[in-house]
Amino acid sequence: MSTPYASAAPYYARYRPPYPAELYALLVDRFALDGSQTVLDLGAGPGTLSLPLAPLAEHVYAVDPEPAMLAEGCALAEEHGHRNISWLRGDAAGIGRLCLPRIDLCVIGGAFHRMDRTRVPADLDAMLAPRGGIAVVTSLAAPWPAVVDEVRERFLGPDRGTAARAAATRPADGPADMEEVRDVEDHLAKSAFSRVVTTTWERSTRCTLDQVIGLQFSRACSGPALFGDRKDAFESELRRALRDHYPDGTCTRTVTVAATVATRPRR
Repeated sequence: MSTPYASAAPYYARYRPPYPAELYALLVDRFALDGSQTVLDLGAGPGTLSLPLAPLAEHVYAVDPEPAMLAEGCALAEEHGHRNISWLRGDAAGIGRLCLPRIDLCVIGGAFHRMDRTRVPADLDAMLAPRGGIAVVTSLAAPWPAVVDEVRERFLGPDRGTAARAAATRPADGPADMEEVRDVEDHLAKSAFSRVVTTTWERSTRCTLDQVIGLQFSRACSGPALFGDRKDAFESELRRALRDHYPDGTCTRTVTVAATVATRPRR
């Protein structure tokens, strides 16, 4: 497994919720997306942003360091008939070496907090068209109930449990808070893309226990490979604990999606 996300990739592709349609309407409006633009999805994972953007762009470059994530995204693109996505292995530190064409829009999901948030906008300044920009998308939600961390800690040990609780405030591996969004705004405001506007949408979703468990396996801190041959035992124990917490077998979760759009100042 090349990264903690390798074994998590199938669960990430299946269980991570899509972003709201309003996000893509905003990007269409702000960047005049009409099918002729080139989009870069940095830290693309299995294409959570790339796949919905494909019908709106001429070409999408989906870049991620994890081959398993790219494989999941490629399979989904084939399934949905999206043939204008290039799945490229790479990371934010090496985007200049990918020799991409001029980019009209760069989208970045929760992986932004793991990037060099000063260097990435500087590198993108040389790649983005004059009217291009960056959109960082952050998911905000309440942490999962304490029983999730308690069961994980019993299987993976207190160090892993502590790390998981810390990760619960970080958007690439769990929900963030508004402090994370303000950090995004601050870094972008200090870059060449200093015209920064954040838009938020809130929605409530109902999750089955299968979905809650799948979401845990989609996280780097609790990917299936970490449990080894105890994966099934962990799933069974977590299911019992969740059933006690949610007797009807479902939970309602409120998620806020924040889109921070940064463009160069108007001249």
